[in-house]
Formats: sequence, C-alpha cells, structure tokens
Amino acid sequence: MSDIQDPLFKSYAMGDLDLPNRIVMPPMTRSRASQPGDVPNALMAEYYAQRASAGLIISEGTWISPLGKGYAWTPGIHTAEQVAGWRLVTDAVHAAGGRIFAQLWHVGRLSHNSLLNGQAPVSSSAIQAQGVNVFVADADGKPGFAQASMPRALSVEEIHAIVDDYRQAARNAMEAGFDGVELHAANGYLVNQFIDSNANNRTDEYGGVLENRLRFLGEVANALVEGTGDASRVGIRLAPLTTLNGCEDADPETTYLGAARLLADIGVGYIHIAEADWEQAPHMPVEFKQRLRKAFPGTMIYAGAYTAERAREAVAQGWADLVGFGRPFVANPDLPERLRIGAPLALHERETLFGGGERGLTDYPTLETESAEA
Repeated sequence: MSDIQDPLFKSYAMGDLDLPNRIVMPPMTRSRASQPGDVPNALMAEYYAQRASAGLIISEGTWISPLGKGYAWTPGIHTAEQVAGWRLVTDAVHAAGGRIFAQLWHVGRLSHNSLLNGQAPVSSSAIQAQGVNVFVADADGKPGFAQASMPRALSVEEIHAIVDDYRQAARNAMEAGFDGVELHAANGYLVNQFIDSNANNRTDEYGGVLENRLRFLGEVANALVEGTGDASRVGIRLAPLTTLNGCEDADPETTYLGAARLLADIGVGYIHIAEADWEQAPHMPVEFKQRLRKAFPGTMIYAGAYTAERAREAVAQGWADLVGFGRPFVANPDLPERLRIGAPLALHERETLFGGGERGLTDYPTLETESAEA
C-alpha cells in the first residue's frame, strides 16, 4: 500500500499543527526523572527525540502540584527546575522534527502517604481505591508497590485551588516549549474520580447529577484553554469503559456523551479515548464511538491495543482521526516506519518499564541500526 493510499500516513491538520501521519505516541509512565526534585533530564530528552517520527507525542503524565504525585520518580511541572528540564525534552523533539504535548496529571486518591510527605491523598470523596497499588520507593531508593492510601474529600475551596494549579501548569507547559497540553481525565485519576458515579458521593455542586459530576472537568478544561491561550492546543483523555484503578460509572454512555458535548462547547482541540486493553476487558462498541464522533466535532484519538490493521480501519471508517500505539513505541523508536513497511515489531522488556537508566528506555534499536549491525 502506498503512503497516498495508507490511512495512517495521510497528513492531518490539528488546529494549526500539521501532523505528517496519524500515529500517536500516547502517554506512558517511565519513572526516570532526576532526584531530588523529580526533574526531567537529558535521558528523557533522548528517549522522546528518538520517537519524534510520530505524528504527535503525548508526554508521560507530569504532575501539576505536590499533592498530585502518585508514583515514584515521575516528573513534575510546577517548579522552575522541572520546567527547565522539560525544555530539554521539547527542544530535542522539535530538533528531530517532532511535535509534543504535555499530559497534565493529578492522581487524586491514587497515591500513597510516603509520596506526599505523610499527607493523605485527596479525591472527590473519602473513598479508598481498594486493591489498587501505586509505585513507591523506600528511604533507600528500593522500588516496590503499595496499596493506595485512604484519601480525604476535597473542600470546594480546595477544588478551586486545584483548577488554578491546572491553569498554571498549562502556562508552565507552554513556557517549557510544549506544543499543547492534554488533561489526564481517565484511568481513575482525579478528574475521573469526579466524573464516575461510583467514586463520587458528594452532595454539593460537584456531585450527584451528571451536570455536577462534569463540573470539575469543565472548569479544568476552561483553565487549560486560558493557560495555553489556544483551545486547539488542549486535549482531554477520557476512559469511558476501562474501570481501571477502581473507577466505574453506572451509565458510561450517557456520562461520556455528556462529557463530549461539554468539551465541544468549550472548543478543545481533541478527545483522546483510552480503551480497555486487557484480557476480558469491556468492549467499546463501534456504535458508541460513532455517537462520540457526532457529539464532538474536534479531533478524535483512540488508543488501546491497536494493531496497524485495526488502526487503518478506524481511520478509514471515520470515527478516529489519530490512533495511539503505546507499548509498541517502547521497543520500536521508529514505529511509524515499521508500520509503513510492515516490518516486525520488537517486544519490550517488562522489568525495565519503570525506573532505572538507559536500559529499556533509549537502547532499543531502529531498523537502520539493526541493518548496520547485521
């Protein structure tokens, strides 16, 4: 199939950004930030620059405030040192011809007291994510996993302060040279803890009926538009059916179609749908995807165990504009070229996904280096 005929290799205009292909590198936590301070570094810059042939890169989640941190060695975006560290990354990606958005992250209840200087995590409600573990490190730096701590419910005043934190994080991201920002409102993190009915038992203006449960999402999305200065540079990641990390909604189609209409009214650039991708996960019907397409006129990105063939079908059928390939990008820095020519994909090492150094991050070969070594 020629590039002219291949849906994945048709260029795409996302606002005033021109993407050379429809392939997205979605956000993936890698826990390589420099310590102390959780600062992005030159190793991370090399990692992202190696993958700059993606139509769009969305960075690993970067936490917007100290209480937003949920995993050891993940990068923040609220200190001057962190912003300067991210500038290393964006400069490297742009020098390699790429485009990169920052995924702005507040984990809410999916954290542990040891990561928060002994404080309790915060959430929409004082409901613990039972059976959900987070990545921590002990005083000697030894990594491991621990049950997410019991959270406390945020006051209305604290909710407003977090909206302000998101606005400032968007400003920081633009100062760091990102092309835009993505709100992590999926996978059981803070915004998701307001949206999904089983994680939100509030009785004020942020809980109960759907309009109230979507209020925080809308306020944060508007803050990101203000922070970036351009609604087309704002994306929102949602996960209607994943049930990941303890969040689940009683009527996900109604809830997430409502969210899509709200985001359409705000005018954000894209919605990024995280589909459930584990064995026996709930299936997302095509009819639901088509209804989301009708509800939201902007760019639609889908990610979740897509093969090249499924991705081509999604774009050709029109309910997806761009498709994310997560784990394949870990071990295949030149993934677009491999998909273009149908080359075999390397498999990643599970044991090097989180933490460590260059092994499992920047040492995976490209087709070019493989042929040179042959």
